[in-house]
Formats: sequence, C-alpha cells, structure tokens
Amino acid sequence: MNFGTPLSPAAVKVMLLGSGELGKEVVIELQRLGVETIAVDRYAGAPAAQVAHRAHVIDMTDAKALRAIVEQERPHFLVPEIEALTTDELVRIEADGLCTVIPTARAAHITMNRERIRVLAAEELKLPVSPYAFASSLEELQAACERIGYPSFVKPVMSSSGKGQSKLKSAADVPAAWEKALSAGRVREARVIVEGEIKFDFEITQLTVRAKDGTHFCSPIGHVQKDGDYVESWQPQAMSAKALEQARDMAGKVTGSLGGLGIFGVELFVKGDEVWFSEVSPRPHDTGLVTLVSQLQSEFSLHARAILGLPVNIEMASPGASAVIYGGIDAKTITFDGVDAALKVPGSELRLFGKPESFVKRRMGVALARGADTDEARARARRAAACVKPVVYPS
Repeated sequence: MNFGTPLSPAAVKVMLLGSGELGKEVVIELQRLGVETIAVDRYAGAPAAQVAHRAHVIDMTDAKALRAIVEQERPHFLVPEIEALTTDELVRIEADGLCTVIPTARAAHITMNRERIRVLAAEELKLPVSPYAFASSLEELQAACERIGYPSFVKPVMSSSGKGQSKLKSAADVPAAWEKALSAGRVREARVIVEGEIKFDFEITQLTVRAKDGTHFCSPIGHVQKDGDYVESWQPQAMSAKALEQARDMAGKVTGSLGGLGIFGVELFVKGDEVWFSEVSPRPHDTGLVTLVSQLQSEFSLHARAILGLPVNIEMASPGASAVIYGGIDAKTITFDGVDAALKVPGSELRLFGKPESFVKRRMGVALARGADTDEARARARRAAACVKPVVYPS
C-alpha cells in the first residue's frame, strides 16, 4: 500500500464507526502514519471527533444513514469501534465493494450478538464455555434458569459495557433480570442469554493481532470488572504455561474463524490450568488501555498497523496497570482537580478522554502506571486515579 497525504486525492482514508476514547487513540495512531481520518458517532464532540480530520453525527443503527455517510466519504477502510450499529448494513456495504470492513463485516455481525458468537465458539469451534441458554420471553427465561441453575447471569444478546446484566441467586430474581435486560439492550429484540457461573481464579483479556504476516499474541491482561464494566487492568497477568497455551489456542481459533486484519480482545476465564471462552471483541479492548504504558506498541498502534498491512511488535516495555476515573457526578460541564497530584505518582500517566458530559458511572479518564512488577504498577495507578476529582464547572 502506498501512503499519500491527508486531505489530498492520494490519501488513505479510514472511517471509524464510534468515536469514544478507544477510537480517539486509534485516530491518533493512524494520523501518525499519514492517514486521513473520519470520526462518526451518535453525538457531537465525541473524543475521537476532537482529533479526526472530519466528524459526522448520525444514528449508526439507521442503515440508510450509515450507507449515505460511507457513500459520501468513500473511505478505504471502515472500522467499527462500538457495538450499537447496524451490522446487517456493514455486510451489504462490504458485499457491494464500497470499502473494506475491519476486520470483516462477518466478524462484526457475529461478535456484536452474544447468541451468534456463543454458537460459533461452543457449537462450531467446540471451545469450552459456561453452561448457557437463550430466551425470548419471561417464561422461557424462567425455564432456562431452572435448567442452568443458580447462581447464574442474564444478559441481553445485544448490549455493551455490562448494560442490562444481572446476577441471579434464585428464581425470585428472574422477573427483575428480564425487565433490566429488555430496558438496556441495543435493539428492541426481546432476547437474552442466561449463563451458569464458573468458579474461576481470574479472568484475562488475550489481545490477539491478526496481521499481514500472521497471528500474534500479546502478554495476557488481568482485570477487575464490576457490573460488567472494567475498573482496573494490568499486564502481564501471571498464569501457568499450560493455561497460557490453551488461552492462545482458543484465541487463535476464534479469531481465525472470524478472519480479517486488526486486533481482537478475547475474554477468557482461568482456573489453574483450565480455561473457558467468554467473549471476543473485534477491535481494541477497554482493558487494553494498559498497553499505553506496558507495551512498545499499544493495542491502538497494533490495530492501526495491522489494518494497513504494516509490521507489528507485541513486546512488553514494562509491567503496567490502569485504573478507571469515573465522572462521579451528573453534569454538562466539569473540570478535573488533582491532575498535578496524580502525575506526581512515580511512573504515572493520565488520559482524560474529553467527553462533553459527565455521568456518575461514565468513564471519563484512566490513570496509567508502570512499575517494577504488576503489584507496584497497580498500586500506583490506583493512587493516581484517586487523586483526580471531577467537579462541576460553575455556570
């Protein structure tokens, strides 16, 4: 591939569908390679829109609107960075030869629906997974929970960042879980998955890069989640050689089936030498923000390079960790106190995402830190994050 100059007829053009904090880092890496970038999101002023060459605001679940913006911009590559979009139209766009969908339209279509990816992983690829069932009504869900047993988890088949998820301890919890799932799903489809609990030691993200020269595996990332959303991550996560081999084998199989180029975040449960597949995202993973300090090339650099057919390097630079900075308040305009104190923590860095509106549980930034080992890095990241206090900007 030849690389031209942005905003010229020779430019390589990449359009992002979804322009949050992960997309922002991808745009920055693409621009370092001379790529013209277009950010698309559902609201104005999204983080990636603040740094892209151009930005558009559309409803990405509207097939006509999505096609219209692709036909207007004519990007070479279309890069989904969120789940709330019409994957059926991505398939049509790719089939019509309008652009290359990253990693593939099929991969986006399958992974953005928990039913499709679970069927692929468990029934086609025969990967070990937790017990599961699907339901399209409260009655079906009640019957499924009785078969799976308790404790169990109910999730919409289409949702993101833990939205609509519930942990069930008994049959009495089922009606509320059904209503919560319906209210938080990305589409109006009444369809949920119920999963049995696995008693695992820890969970990891196995970042997997499909590049022009083959498949590469980053060091495993450990993470803590609350209500389905990550609050802390670190790299590397210590695990047995046998478990690591299994994790990479599973990641290779599922990403190989999905195909295409780019980075995938494969989520896995680990207990001793045993590993279970959980989910996969065909794009940079939120827990992978840690790679901004822990790897020579972050997951965002790896994604950009793989998309463009360039060499990648998955080497570690240092043990590292990340800790989320939440909005803590509902406010249209905020400022951040304590940035200076946070950056006085040894080995620390900050990424304040620039989101235009704060919510109590909205991720507004992340503290990053290096350390001699992951314990030191985690302690530093938590200290730095605790220093940063969002406050309402006086009107």
